[in-house]
Amino acid sequence: MYGVSKRAEVIRPFVVMDVVARAKELAAAGHDIVRLEIGDPDLPTPAMITRAAEAAMESGDTGYTQSAGLPDLRDAISAHYASAYHGVTVDPADIVVTQGTSPAMLLVFGALLDPGDEVIISDPCYPAYPNYVNFLGGVPVPLRVRAEEGFRYRPEEVRAAITPRTRAIMVNSPCNPTGTVLPPEDLAALAAIAEETGVWIVSDEIYHGLDFSGASRSIREFTDRAFVLNGFSKAYAMTGWRLGYLIAPRAFVRPAEKIQQNFFLCANHFVQVAGTVALTEAQGEVAKMRETYDERRRYLVPALRDEVGLRIDAEPTGAFYVFADASAWGTDSLDMSRRILEEAHVSCAPGVDFGPGGEGFLRFSYATSLDRLREGVSRLAAWGAGHS
Repeated sequence: MYGVSKRAEVIRPFVVMDVVARAKELAAAGHDIVRLEIGDPDLPTPAMITRAAEAAMESGDTGYTQSAGLPDLRDAISAHYASAYHGVTVDPADIVVTQGTSPAMLLVFGALLDPGDEVIISDPCYPAYPNYVNFLGGVPVPLRVRAEEGFRYRPEEVRAAITPRTRAIMVNSPCNPTGTVLPPEDLAALAAIAEETGVWIVSDEIYHGLDFSGASRSIREFTDRAFVLNGFSKAYAMTGWRLGYLIAPRAFVRPAEKIQQNFFLCANHFVQVAGTVALTEAQGEVAKMRETYDERRRYLVPALRDEVGLRIDAEPTGAFYVFADASAWGTDSLDMSRRILEEAHVSCAPGVDFGPGGEGFLRFSYATSLDRLREGVSRLAAWGAGHS
């Protein structure tokens, strides 16, 4: 008999989702779990967005749309990039709306890669990047980025990693898991490499809007040799709505749209209507949520350093994560995260889930209230005192 495909057998699990499952099991058994493992905002979706979805459903906007997405939403995305990113011009015809940013990754790598093609990816990184590349027959090429350097690419190492099979360089700023925001000079350097070598940049901009040091910068400010992944999950507190989009160079739009037609058909109609309202009416709410996350960040980073005793060489300035060096507690981050969950009832993400370069680190999400963060810090400090 035939068994499970090799493709399905070799794909790595997203370990943080296993942590989520165990945390929920413990909570169902009556334990109080401080949830610091996942980037799922605890803040509600702004009311004008939910009202727009309700009105759209009531008016019958529950059928299929164009596979590329509603024209009104693509126009709003185009206008958003023109206003938020130093006048970046994005033609609505170069936008494909997706059911979250993860499907947009499938569209990018499906349209870009043939078997054996390479993608340069930072180590550590969001685990889905190498998994998508592998799943589609590509080859992820990890480049170590270092905490003491702010988890930034070294341009000379990027150049050295490029081969005739290199198709793209993956960029994520603000970054999951590190909270790093790449400065403009880094984006310009990567754009110059792309222009000189003919490779492409794939820029995941899902955490744009959650930058605490200034306005986020899009790769499209620096080069047109770029794909942009973005969406509504993080800045708009819409994780469960599953709405994202791809901005692609024109030659790749129709191939991406064909993949969308076959795999997903289209994003939900009423959710796209709500997304249009998010972009056009909810920027003030995004600013308030950003202030809330920043308040939590300004508490959690020094608390993890001073009260818990963890090392943080690169202070996060975006997203809602702290990537802390926990090597004082041990070098097996998966075992550490499991023990902390079982013994201290605090759930966090093991650094190794984000690549070999993340081993010895733990990722803490501050997408939860200050009261819960304080309780988590208290428990971590007590647990750590017995495990140094």
